[in-house]
Amino acid sequence: MPHISLHSPLGELTVFEAEGAIVAVDWGRAQPGETTPLLRDAANQLQDYFDGLRSCFDLPLAPEGTAFRRQVWAALCRIPPGETRSYVDIAREVGCRSPRAVGQANGSNPIPILIPCHRVIAADGSIGGYSGGEGLPTKRWLLALEARAVSQDKAGSLPLFGHIPSPSGSR
Repeated sequence: MPHISLHSPLGELTVFEAEGAIVAVDWGRAQPGETTPLLRDAANQLQDYFDGLRSCFDLPLAPEGTAFRRQVWAALCRIPPGETRSYVDIAREVGCRSPRAVGQANGSNPIPILIPCHRVIAADGSIGGYSGGEGLPTKRWLLALEARAVSQDKAGSLPLFGHIPSPSGSR
């Protein structure tokens, strides 16, 4: 599978592509392999994000998962940079009664950072969990990075992160 690895402030990351879309971001470096223009663009956009020059991504995303998980991930992509939502908020948005199911969908997110699962916190305002990178320190770092980027934005209007196509048969 085509992929590209890059160094980030959070450590090594590897981005994977299939059929013209980003399908995974893994923590760690993979052996060198085939790269594509899309992967080079993704690496450049991630570097700009980490450098504070970008607060959103313009990349086709195709995470593999159940219809429910894809609904949750699409809802995450609608959370503006610099903002958070609770697991309860996301559960309501996708018509689910279980914030725990939202947490499980977040934990299985195959495209962290690009699908911003780090923007979901507990209903009481505590940070909740995070399974990427070094866990909660990584989540705190990402939230702080985005808060700085948003505060520096003079226009006050930032586009949302990537778009996930709706699962077949749902909107």
